[in-house]
Amino acid sequence: MVFHLGVLWRLNELGMLQRMTRISSVSGGSITSGMLAIKWKSLAFTQSVAARYVEEVVEPIRKLAGETIDKSSVIRGILLPGSISDRIANAYDKYLYHGATLNDLPDEPPRFTINATNIQTGALCRFTKGEMRDYRVGKFLTPSLLLAKAVAASSAFPPVLSPTVIKPGVPPELPPFPGEDLRRAPFTTEFVLSDGGVYDNLGLETVWKRCATVFVSDAGGKMKPEEKPHHDWARHSYRVLNVIDNQVRSLRNRMVVTSLITGERAGAFWSIRTPRAKYSAESPLQCPPAATAELAGIDTRLAKLSASQQERLINWGYAVTDVAVRTYFDSQLPAAQSFPYPKSGV
Repeated sequence: MVFHLGVLWRLNELGMLQRMTRISSVSGGSITSGMLAIKWKSLAFTQSVAARYVEEVVEPIRKLAGETIDKSSVIRGILLPGSISDRIANAYDKYLYHGATLNDLPDEPPRFTINATNIQTGALCRFTKGEMRDYRVGKFLTPSLLLAKAVAASSAFPPVLSPTVIKPGVPPELPPFPGEDLRRAPFTTEFVLSDGGVYDNLGLETVWKRCATVFVSDAGGKMKPEEKPHHDWARHSYRVLNVIDNQVRSLRNRMVVTSLITGERAGAFWSIRTPRAKYSAESPLQCPPAATAELAGIDTRLAKLSASQQERLINWGYAVTDVAVRTYFDSQLPAAQSFPYPKSGV
């Protein structure tokens, strides 16, 4: 969530943010993407650069990042009526979205797509302006669905924050599209959703077949090695699932990088975990590998980050975006001269 504030910051400075036709997100990235979406009309673009990006997007997200909302949400979700996911959605709405609905997403361009994983169908559930859709179930017009609820579904990290349950309340739009083989109850009456990264950790599926130029930002955590894996069935099974997830993530990352190298796609790829030295573009911004590795190791929780941690994460997202775009996409773009928060560095 915080890393992507720096990503968007640099894309905005380069005049690239306003040129995006589609912005797709999963997991914590959807928190930031949702904020960008509802503030899009207030960003005051002048010569393709948003003058109010910091005030409208960075400052509210940083306020949320200064709070711990996962612990209280879990405890209250277990002990009191209402689910854990409901508590998370309430916190998102309180700090960020203030009652905004899917109908408040901007008209195209860009088209904002917030992705969750449908546990029932094993496919993506996509939230866009005024609607939600699973290609196996159908498209539902849900203009009054709270944006906070969609973002909570997209960021419902398993096992604790998952699932989010959404009842569309209206039948899918007619006529049916080819492939909607599950257009029947209970699939049409209740969606049981988990983090979008369970199915598509990079949010690629909604853009890969539609866009020739793709910019991919990966702020996800990486599975850590275990010297002594557990042997009991529950914890051992959880570890095995993490290994499977890690393999899928690695394959998607390689697919993106290979497509850029071979010229199949234009664009760029960067990751919170990739050392600065992996990018060939020159830059005056100093990003020591030990420092960026430390930032990549911060837990992806909805827990309080200090002001220093926030600023370092933003600076790292800003710096790695700068060198990745100039390495893969356009070497003639000007290099960043200073961090958003120069005193904090990375």
